[in-house]
Amino acid sequence: MMKRLMVSTGGGDCPGLNAVIRAIVKRASQEKDWEVVGCIESFNGVLREPTEIVVLDNDNVAGILTQGGTILGTTNKGGPFAYPIKKTDGTWETLDVSDQMIRKLQYLGVDAVINIGGDGSQRISKKLYDKGVNIIGVPKTIDNDLSMTDFTFGFQTAVQIATESVDKLVTTAASHNRVFILEVMGRDAGWIALNAAIAGGADVCIIPEIPYNIDKIKAKIETRYKKGRGFCIIVVAEGSKNAKGEQVGFKSQVPGDFHFKLGGIGQALKLELEEAGVEYDIRVSVLGHLQRGGTPIAYDRVLASEFGVKAFELAMNGEFGKMVAYKHPDIIAVTFEQALKEPHLVSPDSFLVHTARGLNIEFGD
Repeated sequence: MMKRLMVSTGGGDCPGLNAVIRAIVKRASQEKDWEVVGCIESFNGVLREPTEIVVLDNDNVAGILTQGGTILGTTNKGGPFAYPIKKTDGTWETLDVSDQMIRKLQYLGVDAVINIGGDGSQRISKKLYDKGVNIIGVPKTIDNDLSMTDFTFGFQTAVQIATESVDKLVTTAASHNRVFILEVMGRDAGWIALNAAIAGGADVCIIPEIPYNIDKIKAKIETRYKKGRGFCIIVVAEGSKNAKGEQVGFKSQVPGDFHFKLGGIGQALKLELEEAGVEYDIRVSVLGHLQRGGTPIAYDRVLASEFGVKAFELAMNGEFGKMVAYKHPDIIAVTFEQALKEPHLVSPDSFLVHTARGLNIEFGD
């Protein structure tokens, strides 16, 4: 009897999503009793009427290894436990429709689910598993902030894009004797900023895990200019806190989207420096969604492929309630409880931070 596996991709898009989908399908095709379907736009494809489910086979995953985004579509809004519903008066409410979705999965003959996503998606995975759904998680985030895995796919591609941006800003900053602030993604984790600062040879790195003193950043800039190096490169993570100890951003007004939208710390830092007396020309560049798009680099293609193969084999062997993870040199499985226990953040005492300090990168602490 054929068994049916459903794949979903949730949260923000990320380089390598299609490589995971491809790996799941190619590995499943080697088994005679498994078929794979994809759910459109995270779990919305199941919840909608008519249902939006597509068959996934070797033919329709051909050529997607190098393709950015996800062929299944994704969303970071709502979900089965907080599904946005528009009321008759035009306002919105969120409802728990998880039981309805589970019944729909049973009706569709889905025997197992692989949910590819970040911490929010894996919290949904755990809740569904607790309600009896046979589900496996695959960690996906450019932020690299999921615990129990050394790296998440997409992270290295994001670092590469950020590093290339630092490289480009160096030449324009040097040409115009400017201070350039590059704001990168990462939410509450400084992994992208820290790695890009080291790889790009930045002068200052500001991350959420290390509170900064604006006077020390100012002193670093002044030192750079006094030594005849008439420019300065600052890499700042979007989740870093301003002088008031607050993250910069806004609360989303979109129904079903409960995220605090980070963004603006680069401009806030510019204003702080100017108020502190920095008289040099300061410009801000926000990298934004460029970090999440485009072709995954080779490292992320390999890691995503490993995750996909491992996830299918866990499902095939009935090892549900787990998330695949990378612990060098192996791909392992951990429980959702382990994966979600605490975020994977930069330790100020880590050798990576020590390396940055050894390269004379200023953190402002």
